[in-house]
Amino acid sequence: MLADLLREPPTIPDRLAFATKTCVNTFLKLRGIHHITAIATDPQRNLDFYTRLLGLRLVKRTVNFDDPGSYHFYFGDRIGNPGTLLTFFPWPGARRGSRGNGQVVATSFQIPNQAVAYWNERLKEHQVLWEKISNRFDEEVIRFADPDGLLLELIGTGATEPLPDLSYSTAVPNEFALRGLHTPTLQLQTTDLTLELLTDLFGFEEVAKKEGRRRFSVGTGSASKQIDLVERPEAGFGHVAAGTVHHIAFRAANDEEQLHWREKLLELKIGVTPVIDREYFRSIYFREPGGILFEIATDGPGFAVDESVEELGQHLKLPPQLEGDRSAIEASLPVISVRRGGS
Repeated sequence: MLADLLREPPTIPDRLAFATKTCVNTFLKLRGIHHITAIATDPQRNLDFYTRLLGLRLVKRTVNFDDPGSYHFYFGDRIGNPGTLLTFFPWPGARRGSRGNGQVVATSFQIPNQAVAYWNERLKEHQVLWEKISNRFDEEVIRFADPDGLLLELIGTGATEPLPDLSYSTAVPNEFALRGLHTPTLQLQTTDLTLELLTDLFGFEEVAKKEGRRRFSVGTGSASKQIDLVERPEAGFGHVAAGTVHHIAFRAANDEEQLHWREKLLELKIGVTPVIDREYFRSIYFREPGGILFEIATDGPGFAVDESVEELGQHLKLPPQLEGDRSAIEASLPVISVRRGGS
C-alpha cells in the first residue's frame, strides 16, 4: 500500500473523492512536526552540508527500509528529538525535482534572533547564495538552497520550549545553533479539503494570516508545532525528486494515539497504510487531499535503541530483517566519511 501512496499525486477530481464527512474532534491533537524527509543525490556532499556547515548532528546512518540499496540519514539535535529532524534519502544520479503544488516547498529551522547576522556571514563565507526576504509574521527570514536545490529557511525566533539538546561537537557555537524545525510551507492548488482535515480532525487552529499565507498551530512553545498553507491555483504540481521534500511527518506521543488517528482516517475513507515499524519510531502514511504525503510517527522508542548516544551516526545500522543481507547492502552503498565537528 505504501508503494501506491508513493506514486504521483492523484488528479484533482480523484482527490475530491476524499471529500470528508464532518469529523468531530475528540480534543486529541497531533503534537507538531516529527520530521521532514527530502531527497538528495551525493551522500557525502549531503552529509557535509548539514553537519559541517549547518551544524546538525548525524543521529542515525541507516538505509531506506523500503529500498535498502540507498542510505537514509537523520540529522537533528544530539539525540534526534522529534521536531529537530530533517532526514534524507541520498540517491546518486537522481534527476532534479521541481517545487510546486502538492508539496512542502520550504523547510525551515529556528535560530535565535541574535543569530541572523552570524548566519548571513557563515553562508557567505561558505559561498552559499542566500537572500533575506521580507519579515514573516514579524520574524526575520534567511532563504537559501542546499547543494541539491532544496529550499531552506532560517527564521529568527525567541525562546524555544523545550530547548534542543546541543551538547555535541560542532563548528557552530551554541548561541547561534539551529534549534529545531520552524514552520514549513505547504503549497496547494486549493486548500479547502486540507484545511478541513487539519482543523476538524487533527486539531490545528489558525493563528495568523497575511498576503495569502495562513499559519496553523497545534500548541504553543515551539514553532515546530506550526505549518503554513499557501494556495496557488495558477501553479502546476511539483515533481518529487532530488532537491524536494518527499514527505512530512507529524508526532503522535505513542502507539495508542497513532492507532486513534489511523482509525479516524479509515472512517473518513482516506487510504492509510498499516502501522510500519521504522525501528526508531512507528509510522503510518497517507496522502492528504492536496496531494502531499503525510506520515504520523510515534515519538519513541528513539535513536538510542541500537547504539549509544555517544556513537549515534558513527556506524551503519540495519533493522533486524536486513541484518542477514548486511554484506551485500554495504557493498552496494557509496563509501562515505563521517566527520565530527569542524567547519
